[in-house]
Amino acid sequence: MIIRYFAGAAEAAGRKEQSFDGALTVGELKQRLSDEHGPEFARVLTACSVLVDGTRATDETFAAAAATVDLLPPFAGG
Repeated sequence: MIIRYFAGAAEAAGRKEQSFDGALTVGELKQRLSDEHGPEFARVLTACSVLVDGTRATDETFAAAAATVDLLPPFAGG
């Protein structure tokens, strides 16, 4: 699966994208990413919307191995 980070999530993760092997629920994926990237990333992640293949997801949503997962923190501006 491809994880794409946007705005503050990219800053906290130190990258804009990464590959992840396997299929997980969004909740499992969030836990693994928080463990990998640390407490600052975990804090940002709590405010993020998650899309799986372009559709808004919950922690129970299954993300297949071939999925694209977008992590979108709140945006401001106009």
